[in-house]
Amino acid sequence: MRDPDPHDQGSSLADRYRVLLGIGHTLTRTLRPGDLYKAIYEETSKVLEASGFYVALYDKGQDLGRIVFFADRGREEAPSITFKGSQSEVIRTGRPVLVNDRLEELSFLLLGKEGSPVTRSAIAAPLQYEGEVIGALSCQSYRPAAYSEADLELLQGIADIAAVAVKNARYVAELEARRREAERIEEIGRAVTRSLDVRDVLKAVADAVLELLEADAGTVWLLEESQARVAASGGRLRLPEGSLWPLTPPLEEQVVRKGQALLIPDLADTDILPSELRSLRSEGSAILVPLVLSGEVAGALSATKTQKSGFGSEELALLLRLASQASVALANARLHENIQALSLTDPLTDLPNRRQLDIVLRREVAAARRGRRLCVVLFDLDDFKKHNDRLGHVVGDQILRAFGRVLLSETRSMNMVARFGGDEFISVLSEIGREGAQVHAERVLARAGEHPDLSRFGVEISYGIGEFDATTMFEVEDVIAAADRDLYRCKVSRGKNPLSR
Repeated sequence: MRDPDPHDQGSSLADRYRVLLGIGHTLTRTLRPGDLYKAIYEETSKVLEASGFYVALYDKGQDLGRIVFFADRGREEAPSITFKGSQSEVIRTGRPVLVNDRLEELSFLLLGKEGSPVTRSAIAAPLQYEGEVIGALSCQSYRPAAYSEADLELLQGIADIAAVAVKNARYVAELEARRREAERIEEIGRAVTRSLDVRDVLKAVADAVLELLEADAGTVWLLEESQARVAASGGRLRLPEGSLWPLTPPLEEQVVRKGQALLIPDLADTDILPSELRSLRSEGSAILVPLVLSGEVAGALSATKTQKSGFGSEELALLLRLASQASVALANARLHENIQALSLTDPLTDLPNRRQLDIVLRREVAAARRGRRLCVVLFDLDDFKKHNDRLGHVVGDQILRAFGRVLLSETRSMNMVARFGGDEFISVLSEIGREGAQVHAERVLARAGEHPDLSRFGVEISYGIGEFDATTMFEVEDVIAAADRDLYRCKVSRGKNPLSR
């Protein structure tokens, strides 16, 4: 901390002690932490030289000290500078300290820009509440021997008052945090009842992590074998949704197998995270807790901050409570999704059924009316009834399943294949003209001819293509009818009896 010429406070020792009563009134009425730290500085500087000044808070469980306010020659800042609390004599011993000169040689905590003049003398006093050190105050001067034992005693008196005020402010802040937490979790519950869409639930959970933990990133991870997929992420440090990250053995052991939470005070000093992820988040801190569905770890919730040691035991407990709520919400949404999927899936081939096909086709036809190309390819297994009668229904089902897998393997993810009914299947091809549809159909036939469950039974396949024409077609049925007519022509040209389908 830096200071020009010192100034004379101009008050006697008796005057200083009398002002303690006024300081007590001021500090105990100030309940917002940021306002309180500023008030401590302003009240202290009225009775003591405070060319340099700081307020530090201490977390004994983590042995972590944090500078929450400092002033240098009247310039005030609210940083978040951390240090090992046990290395501070004031915090370690719980006794005030007076230094007359050469602070830098005594490992005294100094703040300010590198290369500028350093304060010469200082006094520091612990903040103690019910016998526990919860922080420290320090006044510093740019001249040697600026303070006396009486000044040190006065600062300790201020620190004793400030400790009570800090505890009060923390208590009020905790109550406010609990209120916000309860309101936010209630909002999540309402969001779930409004929508059972899995993506909506995941986004609501990620947003809740950001808000409740005041994080720079909130992420929901879902496990996929030995990898974790980013299912939802928000905040200025959000990760790309859908990206996959490998699980390191320690991470898999602690979170997945043991179901334990993970607190990382310094992302630059850990090897538990994948190296690819550490390269993106080389600084800051994070917490991660398991997400349990049906008694098994299915993923995790994580929160990230840019600052080191940004999370403590309270934030960890909060994220665990949120994960519990999120697990219930996600389980309900997944159950709804599974039930919906069953109603839209053909049970034999696991392909979309006629109902889902109709939903997708109506959307695609609406887009085709606006100018997007659309083709459908209708496939038919020739003489399938004869195969069924000769080989039995078990083999017939095997043939249908085999062709469904072939069709799915030869179709781009942006397109759709479905069981149209009986022995007929359909491909819905967006942004593809007739020539592209022809290439797709021939590729399917070639792959089917190589499939052992189709080739050994001599299964032959016909197809017809319907291309949407906005001048003559208006409904879904129009493009399907065009494909059906083309299929009829295909069968006739190959000497097949179209009526035997």
